[in-house]
Amino acid sequence: MMRHLLKVGLLLAGLLSLPALADEKPVLRSQVMTLSDIVTVGDFYSNAGLLASKPLFRSPDMGTSGNVPADVVAERARAAGLETAGTDGLRTVVVFRGATRLNRDQLAGLARKALADRNAGIDAERLDIRLLQAPDQVLADPKVHDPIRIDRVEWSQSNGRFTIHAAVAVEFGTEPLTLTGVATEMVDVLVLVQPVRRGDIVREEDLNIIREARTKVPAGALTEMEDIVGKQARTTLRANSPLSRNDVQRPILIERGEKITVTYVMPGMKLTSRAQAMDTGAKGDVIDVMNLQSRRIVPATITSRGQVRVHAANPIVASLNSEKN
Repeated sequence: MMRHLLKVGLLLAGLLSLPALADEKPVLRSQVMTLSDIVTVGDFYSNAGLLASKPLFRSPDMGTSGNVPADVVAERARAAGLETAGTDGLRTVVVFRGATRLNRDQLAGLARKALADRNAGIDAERLDIRLLQAPDQVLADPKVHDPIRIDRVEWSQSNGRFTIHAAVAVEFGTEPLTLTGVATEMVDVLVLVQPVRRGDIVREEDLNIIREARTKVPAGALTEMEDIVGKQARTTLRANSPLSRNDVQRPILIERGEKITVTYVMPGMKLTSRAQAMDTGAKGDVIDVMNLQSRRIVPATITSRGQVRVHAANPIVASLNSEKN
């Protein structure tokens, strides 16, 4: 009885081990991706076990691919010790060798960062880069963390021309790389989307932000909306031209020669009188006003359109033709 149970147990153990053995059979891949200069048994075959690191072929050049006959791969794998290696129905295996690829836009970004890093006060995001001499693409060793090393930067900010000397990490060491071009520092400025007539109030919807070369932007050009929205145009302003503080002013509330109301406020009493403005001004400005009856001229502060307030210490109170409210 015991012998019979032992036979049954061995039979079951053998049956259970069949799927595991089947899973461990090496299987040839139809495509291989590698970063190394050598393609190994384990690159070509899954379940290669201890033979996985055995070299079989040299890899294609970085960033390229090549085709290998499946029967040649199987033959070399068997010669390396993987006795059950086969073609698994494949005729060809494609081998891709990876590379770090940098196109012209990425090279321009590299130049932008290099120039900003070596010039205090320059914001990389505000540098416009135009490459004059640069490859369309650079292939670098993907195993290297920083594939391009900047060695020397030359930049003339008077004309914007630069030359960057660098080194590219490749399969065996480095290769020189030279980038030349023009770098222009840009600034964001406010412009009008359409002309604004003299005396009109500038609204937020009248404005747009454009990026211009710093050398073309006049000193004092406005960059913040709050510096101009709600202000009044001193002259007719053109569209698409940088704006300055001198282009606008606070809205004029009183014109010279205008008949206005003068208010004198004191505790428990408010006196008003009519006067003539001797100056033009905006809210908060202090202008001279002339009382229409006494002809006395005193300074007053503009409070709103056609309204001014006389400072409490002013002697105008005695001469105002006023009424008590």
